[in-house]
Amino acid sequence: MGKPTGFLEFERELPKKRDPKERINDYNEVDAAIDTNIGVKQASRCMDCGTPFCHSGCPLGNIIPEFNDAVYQSNWKLAYEILVSTNNFPEFTGRICPAPCEASCVLGINKPPVTIEYIEKMIIEKAFEEGYVKPRVPAARSQKKVAVIGSGPSGLAAAAQLNYAGHFVTVFERADEAGGLLRYGIPDFKLDKQVLDRRIDLMKEEGIRFQLNATVGETVSIEQLKDEFDAIVLCIGSTIPRDLSIPGRELKGVHFAMDFLTQQNRRVSGKKIEVEEIWATHKNVIVIGGGDTGSDCVGTSNRHHAKSVTQIEILSKPPKERTATMPWPSWPMILRTSTSHEEGCERKWSIVSKEFVGDEDGTLTGLKIAEVEVISAGPGKPPSFVEIPGTEKVLPCELALLAMGFLHSQHTGLLDQLGVDYDERGNVKCHRYQTSVESIFAAGDSRRGQSLVVWAISEGREAARAVDEYLMGSTVLEAKEKGSLSLA
Repeated sequence: MGKPTGFLEFERELPKKRDPKERINDYNEVDAAIDTNIGVKQASRCMDCGTPFCHSGCPLGNIIPEFNDAVYQSNWKLAYEILVSTNNFPEFTGRICPAPCEASCVLGINKPPVTIEYIEKMIIEKAFEEGYVKPRVPAARSQKKVAVIGSGPSGLAAAAQLNYAGHFVTVFERADEAGGLLRYGIPDFKLDKQVLDRRIDLMKEEGIRFQLNATVGETVSIEQLKDEFDAIVLCIGSTIPRDLSIPGRELKGVHFAMDFLTQQNRRVSGKKIEVEEIWATHKNVIVIGGGDTGSDCVGTSNRHHAKSVTQIEILSKPPKERTATMPWPSWPMILRTSTSHEEGCERKWSIVSKEFVGDEDGTLTGLKIAEVEVISAGPGKPPSFVEIPGTEKVLPCELALLAMGFLHSQHTGLLDQLGVDYDERGNVKCHRYQTSVESIFAAGDSRRGQSLVVWAISEGREAARAVDEYLMGSTVLEAKEKGSLSLA
């Protein structure tokens, strides 16, 4: 513990972000430059608890007090080595993780928690700057070959770990560039794609092969994969979006959120849009869904200079602070304001969408909504919604973006051809990451359902352990700390 009185001397502080009026005119990251002086002070606030709940709050089991102490001592190399012993991609989690570890910080019981996410970002960027980050090329090869299908965070993590274990790894990606959700789902103002490219280039130096524009089951045959590889890891994400089956759904101007976000990411990278383009410019935009994807739609619409942006959510407005039903160290369902919301957005809760309204040409002009009373059915049970009479009205809307989450992976094609079993939610059914087909494993959203990037990385690491043990009879890969809380 570098500074026993640090948590008494310093308050929680984060470096400033770029001015909203400035940043809505570009797609650069919203965060200002890293300030190591602030970071070192924040690391000194860590109390080196006897029982560090942040370990279990983190899906990766990051060794947080130890790297905080190393940062306080300005021992950046040690901090980096501790951090990457559990987290393959801290440059991703340091930018886009909601930081469940901070919700479990012991200091957070009665004071603002340690800024763990920012410290992670600071460590990895300092490590790249100082040249500590080098390719992890295995000393020997097992001669076993593994195919990883999908190059999102779980696929990249599985590939990195399996390669480190000495196996020959090929990642198959159906898009034209690797990264999955990181590439075409998360906006550049949250994750600059140069950060992603830097990591993928490093993985190629480590010996990992990437095969792009490769749709397994179509352009790449399943028989070829089974013949060529000793094991297959499915990291294909949860890609079937939840739809909204109300009158007017067919109107021009109603789109899935991910179609909107993917198009903009392609524009930022200078790529052509081969389908009908979706623009928010000078339109009244309504984002249906209150999660992170909806927030990303808000930020992108602001950068399109929409006429207005409204985000609606059927659930009640969350409280600003923890309540008795969400005690520390559980993940609290409290009100969160993203950088996109700060740029301009009207937020509405307890709202049901009833009908998309259009003109004679079939173009969207409005959304009929009503207020609802949200009735809790008890812990672990879905609530019910009762419409409040007399609250129905039509909001002007020329672009509606459906950001209500995802159901499960696409079954038709790859999964059905492989013959893997599904669970009751439609996810790939596994036992210790192994599917019903012996040599095929699954990880990430395709196995656990839609979740966080940090959980996807954890899933990829754990699946790699299972594959390594399957191939070799034992595994050399690091185990996740037992007892981690499933907070997201």
